[in-house]
Amino acid sequence: MSTKHAKSAKHNAIHITLQGKGGVGKSFVSALLAQYLTGVDGNVVKCVDTDPVNATFTNYKALKGEHITLMNGSKIDERNFDNLMERLITEDGVFVVDNGASSFVPLSNYLIENKAFSMLQEAGREVFIHTVLVGSQSMKDTLSGFHQLALQDDIKNIVVWLNEFQGEIEVNGKSFTELKIYNDHAAKVRGIVRIARRNPDTFGKDIQVMAQHHMTFNEVLASGEFSLMAKQRMKTVQRETFEQIAAIGL
Repeated sequence: MSTKHAKSAKHNAIHITLQGKGGVGKSFVSALLAQYLTGVDGNVVKCVDTDPVNATFTNYKALKGEHITLMNGSKIDERNFDNLMERLITEDGVFVVDNGASSFVPLSNYLIENKAFSMLQEAGREVFIHTVLVGSQSMKDTLSGFHQLALQDDIKNIVVWLNEFQGEIEVNGKSFTELKIYNDHAAKVRGIVRIARRNPDTFGKDIQVMAQHHMTFNEVLASGEFSLMAKQRMKTVQRETFEQIAAIGL
């Protein structure tokens, strides 16, 4: 399957992954997003990892990510963040910025207090906020993270990733789009990408190995460590994920 997609006008967009709950697949989502955007004609994708604890995103060597330290202890290092903001405003390219759970609150506060989203938009950068929801015990925390983001006036273009690896995202039989928390903020949601829960012995295992080794789809398909059937399953995951992203218009 070709990894090239239709042309996009958003060659200077900013994509930031924000979620206050750790261990929900933020870096995996950032990697999926970066792979899709790299396949859009005309895009120059620049990957930035700001996680102060686990710089997982930079472990995807094929994506050539850069780690930037934004935190000094529990506080934002304003000079480092100002430098990143200047890059986001002045450099051409599509940025994918992966942020860690430990810096979610201080970074979100800094972005909001300094009107960073408005600055980026005024500079002609379209800004997308990506947040991850998971099922099971962490669902309440991730829904709260989504709610906190959506409450902010400057934040729009939220892309919600439903990562079902821990279970389906539902409350009392209601899916995410049937919940009050979604309907209260639906106007700010640009789109939804569902990473479906699959057979754990086949699809699940393949995805787990891919994520653990920080591999891209292209690396999986070129690897001798994956069987022909495993590669076919990963092609299915790639196609379904990329089609959902394309439908949002990123």
